[in-house]
Amino acid sequence: MSKVVLITGGSSGIGKSIGEFLQQKGFKVFGTSRNPKNYPNSKFPIVALDVTKPETISSCIAEVLKQENRIDVLINNAGAGITGPVEEIPDEEIKRNFETNFFGPINVIKATLPTMRAQNSGLIINITSIAGYMGLPFRGVYSASKGALEIITEAFRMELKDFNIEMTNVAPGDFATNIAAGRYHAPVLENSPYKEKYGHSLKTMDQHVDEGGDPKEMAEAIYKIIETKSPKIHYKVGAFMQKFSIVLKRVLPDKMYEKLLMNHYML
Repeated sequence: MSKVVLITGGSSGIGKSIGEFLQQKGFKVFGTSRNPKNYPNSKFPIVALDVTKPETISSCIAEVLKQENRIDVLINNAGAGITGPVEEIPDEEIKRNFETNFFGPINVIKATLPTMRAQNSGLIINITSIAGYMGLPFRGVYSASKGALEIITEAFRMELKDFNIEMTNVAPGDFATNIAAGRYHAPVLENSPYKEKYGHSLKTMDQHVDEGGDPKEMAEAIYKIIETKSPKIHYKVGAFMQKFSIVLKRVLPDKMYEKLLMNHYML
């Protein structure tokens, strides 16, 4: 029997690549979008879901269970980017980002766990970010929301051991997707003390995404994790230097690592 996979944010970018790859491998895939009607040509079903609205989470899970009566793999992929000096990002935008990147995945997990517990099996994969391992300048809110998801997964894993449910994180680096277009960008203000450095960093961040890797690399990594009997706690997928930056943070003195980041962003 084919495993049933639910991918939040499966209509475009990394989520779409994962869904199409897994479908080719014989999985029964469901993706989600706030507006499924916008994706009539999707190669797998798209179910309505807005991770910031709990009522849509419940209805999405119910729809998948109605069709397949089980969920074997949940991939929490839906997320949103945000940039800007922390001082200048409006509080409501910071809260909105955490609702999407942190509270949203938690609520989808909560809605899925009763089914997986009844099955006595399940795998939950949280898509985080290499940026979640460090506080990046002008991406501090994004780093914090993804870092929070990384940490809570560690706790969740231990709490779920008795139920034969596995949970893991996959932290991607930069991939060539449309994430930059969907980010909240704090405006570069004329009278801002951050104007010059933030403006330059904004261009650099978008360039990194445009020059990023093929999302299929993420799809292949997710497939291998699903096929692994006992997944690790953390996985990183991306360019060597992006992954190596996490190693450097562990071994270098804090101020030396901070200086490397500031040099990289020309601050």
